[in-house]
Amino acid sequence: MRHRLIFYFTFLLSVLSCSDFLDEKSDMKLAVPETVADNQALLDTGGFINTQFASSGETSADDFYLTDADFAALGAEQDRRLYTWQPDYVAKPATEGNDWQNCYRTIYICNTVLFNLADKKLTGSEADNVKGQALAVRAARYLDAAQIWCLAYKGETASSLPGLPLRMDPDMNIPSTRATLKETYNQIINDLYAAIQLLPVKQVAVTRMSRSAAYGLLARTYLFMGDYSKSLENALLAIGLLPNTLMDYNDIDYTKQYPIADRNSEVLFWAPMKYETHLIPAKIPLSVYSMYDDNDLRKKVFFNIGTSGEIFFKGYYSNANGSACSVTMDELYLIVAECYARKNNSSEALLFLNNLLKTRWRKETFIPFTVTSYPDPLQLILLERRKELLLRGIRWPDLKRFNRDGAAITLTRTVNGQTFTLAPNDLRYAVAIPEDVISLSGLQQNKR
Repeated sequence: MRHRLIFYFTFLLSVLSCSDFLDEKSDMKLAVPETVADNQALLDTGGFINTQFASSGETSADDFYLTDADFAALGAEQDRRLYTWQPDYVAKPATEGNDWQNCYRTIYICNTVLFNLADKKLTGSEADNVKGQALAVRAARYLDAAQIWCLAYKGETASSLPGLPLRMDPDMNIPSTRATLKETYNQIINDLYAAIQLLPVKQVAVTRMSRSAAYGLLARTYLFMGDYSKSLENALLAIGLLPNTLMDYNDIDYTKQYPIADRNSEVLFWAPMKYETHLIPAKIPLSVYSMYDDNDLRKKVFFNIGTSGEIFFKGYYSNANGSACSVTMDELYLIVAECYARKNNSSEALLFLNNLLKTRWRKETFIPFTVTSYPDPLQLILLERRKELLLRGIRWPDLKRFNRDGAAITLTRTVNGQTFTLAPNDLRYAVAIPEDVISLSGLQQNKR
């Protein structure tokens, strides 16, 4: 079995290294792992399944900045174009590795596993577990991709806006076309609901998708869509499965280079983003650093002040792996708080916010927020969301949904004396699909 699996991985890598990723005329059905264990092994290849989530949104967002020297030192012209919100040529070719290739490589593996299970008629609880993982990971990648290459979801326009190519089969001879944004989100939701019926509450490791993580992804999906009732429902279900897993920052040694443990108790599904040297250690604007009270332990755990006064981020939830968009318990507490606030239930909103913040502040210094002081706590909760989820792959989709709802946030960057601006709801919030993908597949490029 081991030799068969090694052959299969060799075949897989040869296919996935091709530049025409979506239209490669090879077929995964030529070599098929035959057992449940074989297919679980495919999903346990962390370098493909768990890592390399999209970093383009983090590079485009306002959680960090580059100096002129940093900008000049970027390794590729495409990175400089992405940082300054250029309309095109913002992704390196697939031969050098980019977010698009990394996303669809993982989707391809998930589709292969799902095909194998059906083709070999593999059944039972272990097969169900593997199927649930493949469905949920596929949904996670599509959700991640939608935040990069699609505009913000809006119910009135979702049926007319372009979404993603929805690859559901490992047969690469099937042409690629873009589904609508509504179809894209429907696929994500359907995959997650199907996965929840098959997955255990908790897996042997957070590198495997669990039921609690799938509920968390549903909560994130519905939040991005603006469906706060369903987001709240699923976030509460996720928290209810694994209560009392928040870390107490009073117990963290903030003097360490990267104080937060990798795969810590708050992580439900471990998902590091593509490693980018400009994002680790990221330079943080003073305006962001100044948001934190001196008794807020995140000010010590998240930041380090350099000798020249620059503020560096060190609070990565993936430790030295850098930025991660993992499904985590602290995010779920903030989703619950935000959704309760949007549903005008201030007391429950502040209850969940306080339960999170008391683990973040120095002991005996945190004074819980009350409805008397904050009868409408939404802006307070959104501020805490920004502070808690810094460099966690959340800011870019948050900017998109906030501007969709009228926040009117304009981003500005200055490089070598030239000012670059990204206006609210600009079409560039849907990042350009790599030009080599457009050329080879004939997909519709995002409008500019």
